[in-house]
Amino acid sequence: MTLARSEAVPDTSPFGFRQGSFDVTVLSDGHFALPAAIVAPEATPDQWLDIERRLGGSAGTIRAHANIPLIQAGDDLILIDLGGGGKFQPTEGRLASSLAAAGHDREAITKVLLTHAHPDHVWGLLGIDDRPRFPNASYYVGAAEWDFWMDPDFTSSRPSVLHAFAIGAQRDLSAVRERIVLVQDGDDILPGLQAIATPGHTHGHMSYALAGPETLVVTGDVVTNQIVSFEHPAWRFGNDTDQEVGANTRQRFVDRAAVDRLLLLGYHFAYPGLGRVERSGNEYRYVPAHV
Repeated sequence: MTLARSEAVPDTSPFGFRQGSFDVTVLSDGHFALPAAIVAPEATPDQWLDIERRLGGSAGTIRAHANIPLIQAGDDLILIDLGGGGKFQPTEGRLASSLAAAGHDREAITKVLLTHAHPDHVWGLLGIDDRPRFPNASYYVGAAEWDFWMDPDFTSSRPSVLHAFAIGAQRDLSAVRERIVLVQDGDDILPGLQAIATPGHTHGHMSYALAGPETLVVTGDVVTNQIVSFEHPAWRFGNDTDQEVGANTRQRFVDRAAVDRLLLLGYHFAYPGLGRVERSGNEYRYVPAHV
């Protein structure tokens, strides 16, 4: 993998590198605040203060980044996730400007791969005119994810805390229904780009693996920040739909990442979100990739 970045540009300017046969550019959708009750509900007060300090947070919150990979593969131009579209928190919704800064037009996007349908990943699908921002793309989503959010009886059968998420997911996904491609674990999106089921955060959560000299996994929210998810992978994450399944999936994923020396691109990690996992005994730590 070859990384390239100018030292003269801001920290969240487009970040490009080569991954096998793919050209990858990490785009920033901005950032937003997440509170301790979501990030680390099992942490003691002292543990939280340490986490907050190390993640550059304050006042009981951390800054969660939103890192969106743009992948050039032959004639395909692919986005993985779409950010919040400025509808989730006022400091996110920067994808359009980041894409333009990278020299690409939104109409050139041919595929959008969704890890899951939470607001900060899918609410960027529609513009202020309620039309798809990427009108020429096909949209790939886990089959279980689609079935969960698109259930017409969702509000009568699921907890009320999820209703706003479901309304947004149904609004956005319905707008591209004719362009949806449902995927399963192990499906090849194209040669060298594969979907990996990582359920728990949502029922049909998918991560995506890109082949290369070392495998790169675009994680989505199977791991959610570079401290808690690796140093305490068994801890619950407040926004996991199924917290037990989420913790079990996370522990297996972190161990595999360490054993297989996977390169990770974390959605909410400090920009640009690239790093690896090291294991010492039963402990893990995240190490940013050298740039």
